[in-house]
Amino acid sequence: MQRLPVRQERLATAEESEFFPERATMQTTEKTQQISYFQEILRKSIHLTSLTIPIIYSFISRDTALLLLLPITLIALVGDIARRFSPFVREIVHRYFSRMMRPHELDSTRFLLNGATYVLMSATLCVLVFPKIITIIGFSVLIVSDIAAALIGRRYGRRPFLDKSLVGTLAFIGSGILVTLAIGLLVHAPLALVIVGSIGVVVGGVVEAASIRLRMDDNFSIPMSIGLTMWLLLFALEPALRFRILELLVVR
Repeated sequence: MQRLPVRQERLATAEESEFFPERATMQTTEKTQQISYFQEILRKSIHLTSLTIPIIYSFISRDTALLLLLPITLIALVGDIARRFSPFVREIVHRYFSRMMRPHELDSTRFLLNGATYVLMSATLCVLVFPKIITIIGFSVLIVSDIAAALIGRRYGRRPFLDKSLVGTLAFIGSGILVTLAIGLLVHAPLALVIVGSIGVVVGGVVEAASIRLRMDDNFSIPMSIGLTMWLLLFALEPALRFRILELLVVR
């Protein structure tokens, strides 16, 4: 779920359009995908309910989580496909959910998944690929920090950073570090986990800010980039400490 980049408020100059035509095209495309701030708040309030995924996962095993996530993700994916090819399904979706969807998600001429489907797909993949504590941190940061970045960045963002605003990216990183610290305190984790998670948050913030040029939905790119960063950094720790961290919240 992408927050509106500050760059769409300034069209590319003639010189920029001549030497960097892709920049002008990107800005024009972004400008057509704006929704109102109230719609953004409504969209993010729905997004907040996804926080139930890492909360529930902290109490159940990986196998149980997959048993829950896989069918729900499949239903969402089939629904998106049906929306593309079935006028009846498309009309139902547009009637009840169009106010919360971005224009590109409503575009029937292209096959694009909506943000909710990407959330479910990324959650399923994270549970499959990453250790439990990494998935919980990465996904919690996705939900909380994406909301903070979108609302704060859109309201107060003036200076651009990559494809988004600098203040929005700072809001993402700041809230993400707080989320990591809170989870670390709740599970009595070693300080090393908070440090590793905070580094992952910074990487995730940069990836989120560059999501347009990367052509990736940030519901997918954020948890994956945070998870990969944390997973790699944990290998730099001594084995005993790494094992202690990876065993956090594991339900057998």
